[in-house]
Amino acid sequence: MKLSDLDSYAEGKILAGCIDLTGYVVINNPERHNAVSLAMYEAAAEVVEAMALDDNVRLLIIRGAGGKAFASGADISKFEKERSSEAQVAAYTAASTRFYNAVFTFPKPTIAEITGYCIGGGMGLAVCCDIRLCEDKSRFAVPAARLGLGYGFDGVSRLSALVGPSMVKEIFFTARQFTAQEAYDMGLVNRVLPGHMLGAYVADYAKRISENAPMTMASVKAITADIQKTETERDRAHIDALVKACFDSEDYIEGRRAFMEKRKPQFKGR
Repeated sequence: MKLSDLDSYAEGKILAGCIDLTGYVVINNPERHNAVSLAMYEAAAEVVEAMALDDNVRLLIIRGAGGKAFASGADISKFEKERSSEAQVAAYTAASTRFYNAVFTFPKPTIAEITGYCIGGGMGLAVCCDIRLCEDKSRFAVPAARLGLGYGFDGVSRLSALVGPSMVKEIFFTARQFTAQEAYDMGLVNRVLPGHMLGAYVADYAKRISENAPMTMASVKAITADIQKTETERDRAHIDALVKACFDSEDYIEGRRAFMEKRKPQFKGR
């Protein structure tokens, strides 16, 4: 995938598009370690929401440009203009929340391809993805306590679901940077790769996922999301309908036939 193959948004700070059934969102602000401004949050939310409805998109990969950072969270240099008043804080929070929620609730598999720094809101973004793959030089941190920032319930609870309450406290209380190995040990990332291997590994992951049955993956993603809800919040009827739809689908017929004929199945998502 080349950055030149993607469409440009937010004055080129967000790049996005679909290539070979894979959707891409690239944070393109390398001179500021891919810090994210209000306009970037708004643009990214719109493209992710559109991809969620696009049948040509089988999965989504989020990455940062430049090779030195995945994302370093909010652009602190713009705080005086974008987050100095109560109204501005509310607008900024709404935009960032919309983007994070769009990624977290994306109905198809999502991958965070992490190079370099993954800091603050960048780590919050990575946590919204289903799978996090990073290079061995990556560094992770949430320095909210060094800036006096409040960190919302959704972000803390998503992180806690991955690493547990004790590690969440260590991450926030110390505000220090964690190595890629530490991130792996605590369950924050799925894999740690040498930097020169990460791109090829992610490309292979994407190819494997894009070739699998979309309805099966969507049902499993919905089930895992429901597992994290309380019993009263769960919608078992909806989940059961998703599973039944898999068995009623053309893809189920194709999967059986392909197995018997010893060939690769060609799934259509219906």
